[in-house]
Amino acid sequence: MEQLTQLMNTEIYNGKSLSDLLTLEFLAQILGNVVAAIVILLVGWMIANWTRRRIQTLGENHARFDTTLFHFLGNAARYVVLAFTALFVLNTFGVQTTSIVAAIGAAGLAVGLALQGTLSNVAAGVMIVVFRPIKIGDFVEVAGEMGTVKDITLNTTELASLSNVQVIIPNAQVWGNVIENYSVYPTRRAEWTFGVGYGANLKTAEETIRQTIMADPRSLSEPAPFIQVNGLGDSSVDFLVRVWVESADYFQYQADMKRAVKEALDAAGVDIPFPTRTLVMDDGDAPSPSDPNPKTDNRGLDGDEEAA
Repeated sequence: MEQLTQLMNTEIYNGKSLSDLLTLEFLAQILGNVVAAIVILLVGWMIANWTRRRIQTLGENHARFDTTLFHFLGNAARYVVLAFTALFVLNTFGVQTTSIVAAIGAAGLAVGLALQGTLSNVAAGVMIVVFRPIKIGDFVEVAGEMGTVKDITLNTTELASLSNVQVIIPNAQVWGNVIENYSVYPTRRAEWTFGVGYGANLKTAEETIRQTIMADPRSLSEPAPFIQVNGLGDSSVDFLVRVWVESADYFQYQADMKRAVKEALDAAGVDIPFPTRTLVMDDGDAPSPSDPNPKTDNRGLDGDEEAA
């Protein structure tokens, strides 16, 4: 019996003991699991990115689809694929994923309390996508920042500022603030105030302003432009001018018209004054500079004394 036990403990297979074979088999299994996990991670990562790109491209290639919605769905699909990839990796090492899912569910409340800010951003991102106050490509002002919307993710909204600087705003701040969207309506109303001198011919000034602005092909005749005297300033008569223009032309158009009207008024001989102030001196009370002995009234100093 002792010999049989010794034989079993020292069984030789290709020059290796049974314990050595078991150790090598375990190491090979671990190595195989690691390699399989790496491959699964790489494949899952590639599939996640490919899925996101495909969904986003689908929205961009069809005009009737909302680009913002498809960008949001693409990001959501990417996270779903990555989550399944993580489950497959755990299965590779023999981990029971059902127990993990149960543990995650049990810890969900604690995680939710700890990540209130993040979850509020996610909820706000869903509201932005569903109600669509802004979408990708819109020029907006929100949370004190102005720029073009480049992307809307689960947590943040990305803007490109006027200086082409990336601005990242948490979705909760976007949804919880006043949003000014300059891209919703196809037209905008440009507005200026032009001042002319009090001695200028107001009819000539008005016609000059009207002809100069309406001669620009970007100016819209409907709705009709508004050009009227709106105020009498300290040194000028002010014309309030309102003209409608395509939203895409607004900023350049507004700057161009300021210069064009200034040059047209100069050419028409209409004075454009700068602020001035007229001082009136009463020569009767003021002493003459040539008088060597001006009289002085001292009654302001002492009521009982008179000037000598």
